[in-house]
Formats: sequence, C-alpha cells, structure tokens
Amino acid sequence: MKYSPLGSSSLSVSRVCLGSMTWGIQNTQADADEQIEYAMACGINFIDTAEMYPVPPSEETYGDTERCIGNWLARNPEQREKLIIASKISGPGFPYVRGNSMISSATIEQALDASLARLQTDYIDVYQLHWPNRTSPHFGKHWPNQVMATQQKVKAEKKRMRDIVLGLGKALENGKIRHWGLSDDTTWGIHTYLNLCEELGVAKPVSIQNEFSLLQIKDWPYLIESCVFENIAYLPWSPLSSGMLSGKYIGGARPEGSRWTMTQRQGLFRNTIYSEQAVVAYCDVAKKHGMTSSQMALAWCDQIDGVTSTIIGATNMLQLKENIEAFDVSLSDACLADIEAVLQQFTAPF
Repeated sequence: MKYSPLGSSSLSVSRVCLGSMTWGIQNTQADADEQIEYAMACGINFIDTAEMYPVPPSEETYGDTERCIGNWLARNPEQREKLIIASKISGPGFPYVRGNSMISSATIEQALDASLARLQTDYIDVYQLHWPNRTSPHFGKHWPNQVMATQQKVKAEKKRMRDIVLGLGKALENGKIRHWGLSDDTTWGIHTYLNLCEELGVAKPVSIQNEFSLLQIKDWPYLIESCVFENIAYLPWSPLSSGMLSGKYIGGARPEGSRWTMTQRQGLFRNTIYSEQAVVAYCDVAKKHGMTSSQMALAWCDQIDGVTSTIIGATNMLQLKENIEAFDVSLSDACLADIEAVLQQFTAPF
C-alpha cells in the first residue's frame, strides 16, 4: 500500500480510503467488521463515513454506519490510533436531521457530539462539511441554469461560513476533531474558507472530497489545481460512478442486491444513453488491456495528478478485493491513450 500526505496535516493516508455508506443497510455489522479488518490487513488506514449514512438515507437508519464503526472500535480499542477516521456533518435537506437546519457553529457542536457518541471515540481525525448550505453544482446540478449563481446571497453565505469556521475552531481547540475538510464544494468555496481561516486564525481545511470518475471530470483540472497549489488533499468519491463503471448495469441490468435496485438509487442522474455508451467503451478498453473495468477506472483515478486518496466502497468481499487490487495496477501508455480517446468522446455523459 502506498501513502500520501493529507494536505497540510501531519497525517499520512493510504491511497485507498475505505468508504462505508452501505454499512447498516446493504451490509450488516459482521460485513462491516470483515471489511475493516481486511482493509487494515492490506495497509488501509483511512475510513470515510458520515452522520447521514447509510445510503439511501432515511430517518430509521440515520447514523447506523457510524454505529457500525463505533461497535467495531469498542471491541478493538487498541486499533483506534492506527486509523484515520473521517466523518461529515449533514447540510440542509433532511427534516429529521436537526429540523432541516443549515450547518452552523451550533449545529456543528450538536452533530459532532452525536457522531462521537456513535463512533465511540473521543475525537474524529477529519471532520467534513458534507455539502454547502448554498446550492452547489454537485449531485447532478452541474449543467447550466441548474445552479443560478446570480441568485445566491453571497454576503449572507459568507456570514454563515464565518460562523462555521468559528465553530470548527472551537472543536479543534477542544480536541474533538484534529482537522477539518470540505465535501461537494467548489473552488469559490475553498478559497472563501481559506480567507476566513486566515482572518480568524483557524486552521485551514486539509481536504475536499468531490465526485470524480471517468464519467464525471468537472473538477479536472481547475478545482484540482487549486487543491494542489493550496495543499488541500483531493479525495474522489464514487470513482466507479455508483457502480456504473463496473459494467453491471449495461443494458438495463439490475443485479439482485445492487444499489440501483434500492429506493432513491435508480441510477439517479447518471443513467443516460451517453453514460451507457461510455461505459461500454470503457469496458472494451479494459478487456483489451487485460483488466476489469472497475480496476481500470480506479487505477485511472489513482494516477491523476493531485489525487491524494480514492474513496472506494463494496457490498461484498469479492468487490472489495478487486477494488483494492486496482491500486497495484499500472496503466500503460497505450491504455491511457485508449482511455483518453473515450474520455474525449464522452466528456460529460450525464
């Protein structure tokens, strides 16, 4: 396993980050235990979770993924210092999460204390803002006119962001978190937080995790360049585009137990005629070069300049092993050229 510095922090994280959003709905506690232990045996020291997990989110399962991790930690307390655990506070969008409230210094304190209790730990290594209070061009809202920048109340947004930074500063001082990061944010969001942190004397964000894959490259190279220049770790989520790049959904297939058989996960915005054509083309490239399409997609993410650690997820051990093995794959120049040809043809397939 290879490791990289997590932005400006003193942490060194594995190039593979173990995602956990299926634990508690598609995966049991026993499954989560097995995944954690196998990942650690492979050298993975980085686990990503969130208060709203598992996905698809619901009031009944809210917080259950953190509970799965906490249950494992309670039985294996000697392993805590070996792990870098990242979690997230939810933004507005769920009535059952603090009454649909925005992220603020007050809600950070509430959410953080609840996450610590579920995780059964005294601190979280990286505490992330799951998405901005404002509507941002993520979760499929990246096409023109889906996010109207001119309708944003920038002064009010900056005021809320200032309050957030103060709340995070308090959590850092209290030792409840060691670092903080962003998720599903933009270049403007990054730099506004950097300016506020400098003004207020609060440690800057060390990371950002955004959707990034062969089917979703909106952050490349512009936002990723900002991350490199400002020493902020870039962490791709959904590098297989919700499983599409494995090829398992081609032709309308819906394998039993797969994510797209579940409520709220019917392909979401990703399932288009163009994305299917792109996936078929990528599967052909992978077959030509002697690897699975999942491994090729993950290896491609890993070799992107500026990527620090790629967040993977699996619902069974065969998938997990295949995904982890991808990070030992070195893509040849010929393979990269074939990938680039498909990428140029299907730059924005959804």
